[in-house]
Amino acid sequence: MPIVQSVAPVSSLQSAIRTCDTLKTWLLDDAYTRWWAQGADPVHGGFHERLRLDGVGLDEPRRARVNPRQIYCYSLADDLGWGGPAPLAVQHGLDFFLSHYRRPDRLFRALVNPDGTPVSERAVLYDQAFALLALACAYETQPKDEYRRLARELHDVLRTQLGHALAGFEESQPRILPLLSNSHMHLLEASLEWADIDHEPIWGKLAVEIVELALTCFIDPGTGFVLEFFDRDWRPAAGVDGRVVEPGHQYEWAWLFLRWSSRFSDARSAQKASDMALKLIALAETYGVDRDRGVVVNTLLTDKVVRDAQARLWPQTERIKAACAVAEKTGDAKYWGIADEAARALSKYLNTPLPGLWYDKMTVEGTLIDEPAPASSFYHIVCAIAEMEHATKRAAAGGT
Repeated sequence: MPIVQSVAPVSSLQSAIRTCDTLKTWLLDDAYTRWWAQGADPVHGGFHERLRLDGVGLDEPRRARVNPRQIYCYSLADDLGWGGPAPLAVQHGLDFFLSHYRRPDRLFRALVNPDGTPVSERAVLYDQAFALLALACAYETQPKDEYRRLARELHDVLRTQLGHALAGFEESQPRILPLLSNSHMHLLEASLEWADIDHEPIWGKLAVEIVELALTCFIDPGTGFVLEFFDRDWRPAAGVDGRVVEPGHQYEWAWLFLRWSSRFSDARSAQKASDMALKLIALAETYGVDRDRGVVVNTLLTDKVVRDAQARLWPQTERIKAACAVAEKTGDAKYWGIADEAARALSKYLNTPLPGLWYDKMTVEGTLIDEPAPASSFYHIVCAIAEMEHATKRAAAGGT
């Protein structure tokens, strides 16, 4: 994929539209086809954990998140215009996931071999969130009552087996520490997906609970950053862990706060979440973006000093999503410029010798690391392109 070049003079929105069109062409012409033709395992089922940069799948254990994320990607493929067998790809991933990851207690195990035999029986909250997301996407693709039943059942099991005594959820049973804001972030995402397609009030209630937990516990009152790691009582973890900030998650939480505020709250709560979203984006833009490379770095500490200046692919996608959401919310054209800049940064990671793959990591010097492409990144890429296309089209139609 060629790196997107700037074209002037155009407005920020027009430039964002052009950049999005280039990314979408790559997605439809190369990526969807590549990951279906070579990322799907025709022998055992499901999707490979990683592809080498020559397109060969690796024979290695597969994390629980991989198939749900590929299900998500292909559930959007028809709407985005891919001409391939999107419903078949969704079913291919779901069949493998439900057959090999679901434990007798109805939670989902963390890791299996390519043939589906278990590697790790541990069930962690993060994976349950993606199981819920996969079921929502499968239900949207083919609305079978079984998928909705499984999702509601998993919700109830999470409440009974992983519910935290104070708020939110444990990471696993038996209890492990630290507790993670990240798992709850993805559980919020899944609850919003289900709330859009299922009238059962459990999803809206779950979303409200997570937003309230985030606003009261996850966000550091001194700095305004979302923190990552917590002790058993939802206090920041001791030592350095309790001061870790991931700029990519600042953007991701902002995007989710804006989604939530338009759906589930009174005006006061919606305004509080929206205001927090703008603060998180401002913090990430100020302290989390390396202007020389034009990319979001991996981590900071709460003193605003960069801890890990390498730049993975996924934070670039979250910057796109958050910028598009706040551009629509505020009508401020500067956010289209941020979305455009982030999309151009993403395009660098997609410029691989074999089209449809990606580099996952950029060094401090700006070099992209030559290593297998993780399937799990596709979810971030597809979501960012879809959000950018829909947002820019709505803005263009409205004359923003």
